[in-house]
Amino acid sequence: MTKPQAQSAAPQPDSAAEPRRSLRFSDDKGASKSTWIAGLFVVLIVGWMGSGFVVPSEDPEPVVRRTTPEPVAVAVTPSVAETVTQFFQAEGQALPDRDTMLVAETSGDIAEVLVRKGQDVSAGDVIARFDPSNSDADTNRAAEQLASAQREFDNAQQLLDRGVATTDRVTDARAALAAAQAQVTAAEQAANALAITAPFDGRIETLDLDAGEFVTAGTAVGRLVDIRPLTVAIQVPQQSLTRLTVGQSATVRFITGEEREGTLTFVGTSAAAETRTFLAEVEIANDDGAIPAGISAEVSIPTGDVTAHFLSASVVSLDTDGTLGVKTVAKDDTVAFYPIEVVSAQIDGIWVTGLPDDAAVITVGQGFVNAGETVIPSEQDITK
Repeated sequence: MTKPQAQSAAPQPDSAAEPRRSLRFSDDKGASKSTWIAGLFVVLIVGWMGSGFVVPSEDPEPVVRRTTPEPVAVAVTPSVAETVTQFFQAEGQALPDRDTMLVAETSGDIAEVLVRKGQDVSAGDVIARFDPSNSDADTNRAAEQLASAQREFDNAQQLLDRGVATTDRVTDARAALAAAQAQVTAAEQAANALAITAPFDGRIETLDLDAGEFVTAGTAVGRLVDIRPLTVAIQVPQQSLTRLTVGQSATVRFITGEEREGTLTFVGTSAAAETRTFLAEVEIANDDGAIPAGISAEVSIPTGDVTAHFLSASVVSLDTDGTLGVKTVAKDDTVAFYPIEVVSAQIDGIWVTGLPDDAAVITVGQGFVNAGETVIPSEQDITK
């Protein structure tokens, strides 16, 4: 029995049927319209981003216009020049008027010491004496030799007058007599040197001498100091030398608190090589000896009068060139800068020259204005 053949389940394509077309997006009229709308949006977005416009402001951007600045307000104080005395001031040191070492003029043993250290003595007072034993012997021997030489000379002269002696004998006798006289003079000087005396009035500052001590000639045995009057030595800078003249009065204030009036007695004419300053000396009376030598002192010497303004140091400023000066306000309310020179300084201010006799000095705001600028000045009461 034959089995029936199985038929293909897949249908064969109908060649006669109409071929199938694929559906495209451009065929849809609605889709084409969307494309144009999307493109328009893209163009608008790109244009918006390129313009940088985000949110329009309510007010338009203001236009900046350059205008002339308003004048600065400053405070001024009127100042009138006054006559003030200039002073030269310097630090110095008190020195004794005279200061010398006491020196032994001969050699020998000290027989006695008549003064003590710190004692006041007068010129010619005996400080100490040597033992005179050797000196007395030398003096007696010289006197005998002188007498013998005198007799020999007299005899030779008499014989010459009678024609018995020769001229050479008289000449030799005269030479021997002169030598004997020289020995007597030396003996007398040695006797005078046995006493060590004070050469001037003063105080025995040091004394290194004891009775019985042997001292050789030329040995310093003490120091004598005279502080009546007292001399104050100062150093004068080159620029101030012409302001000082011998005879000017001076005020000297010592570190001990004493204040004395003195006179300028010396101004040097040769500068020190190290400091380029000149030595000057002021002499003051010290009859009571109350001011000791060696202490520090401040010397003030008036050197003349000058017309100056008294200002606070805070009003001083510098210009663009670094010149020290003061800013003022003129009558037309413009700033003027005047270079100044400080002639004297005090705790509460300074005296300066270089300003007009009458000036409106800027006391507040001078750091914000320059010369030539117009300002709005207002007077400040400096008494408050």
